[in-house]
Amino acid sequence: MIFFEMAVWVKANQRPVWGFYGHRKINRLAVFTLPPEMLVFYKKNLDYLTENAVNPDRRRYAVVGEAPRHFIDLDAYADTSKTGLPRSWQPAVERFGEDTLALHGIVPWHIQLMKYQLTEAFKDRNPRQILKLSADLGHYIADANVPLHTTRNYNGQLTGQQGIHGFWESRLPELFSNDYDFFTGPAQYISSPQKRAWRAVFNAHAALDSVLRLERELTAQVGDVRKYGFEERNGQTTKVYTETFSRKYHEQLRGQIERQMRASVQMVGDFWYTAWVDAGQPDLTNLAGFTVSPEEQKAETDEKEGWLKRLLKVRSED
Repeated sequence: MIFFEMAVWVKANQRPVWGFYGHRKINRLAVFTLPPEMLVFYKKNLDYLTENAVNPDRRRYAVVGEAPRHFIDLDAYADTSKTGLPRSWQPAVERFGEDTLALHGIVPWHIQLMKYQLTEAFKDRNPRQILKLSADLGHYIADANVPLHTTRNYNGQLTGQQGIHGFWESRLPELFSNDYDFFTGPAQYISSPQKRAWRAVFNAHAALDSVLRLERELTAQVGDVRKYGFEERNGQTTKVYTETFSRKYHEQLRGQIERQMRASVQMVGDFWYTAWVDAGQPDLTNLAGFTVSPEEQKAETDEKEGWLKRLLKVRSED
């Protein structure tokens, strides 16, 4: 499989990512929030939207400019009011400069850009672009709903909690999300996508304190010996948080991960639906028969292999 190596992307000096499992699940579930007029196209391409939900992570360290699209360090700004941290891109650039914004992440602004691009793809009746942009937009929206994507202490590295990022957004959903209630109701039109994107990151940031505090308190209670264990994964012995520690922490979070995943599902569906409405609600029935040609499939495979090759060139092998 082309992306077997992707499992080893995350190094100590890199930002971890939502687990591939979580992103795929969120995009897949979001499809079923759509109205019949959209479902006729989106459901037919359910597997594409599911599998390609992880493309932004696949190219994260291989494509220049990709990494900042996944997070925003709200605690890097002294003033996060609308005046201190402009919600529109150009005023933000004028105030801080593109380099500073990239350093601290641009996810809420990038969500707005992606929504605009998806609207244009609907207007153009371009099925391939609709699918690619929908899959990517779903990824960035899911990232915006992760508390640890809103802070400089993104992996607990500033508080002696290294590894908490992957623990929260990968291991816990893999262990417990089969019991989550993902019912959200139908997709709703968003009158202000800008406000919705920012509300998502601020809501996620509000949950950050409990993410860190509860893990720290539980670690103090049980100690490292009961906190960590080892599992065989892909033929390798891997250090992991024990299932007992994971369950206790998950219980103490009181449904937090379930709420954030469900919020992601709803928000993804809402943004897809809003882009379609803003494009004039084009008839997607004729697009439902779209299939990727062998040439296009090869081009996509080559592109993904290119990401992997560039990644392996820059990866540290320590």
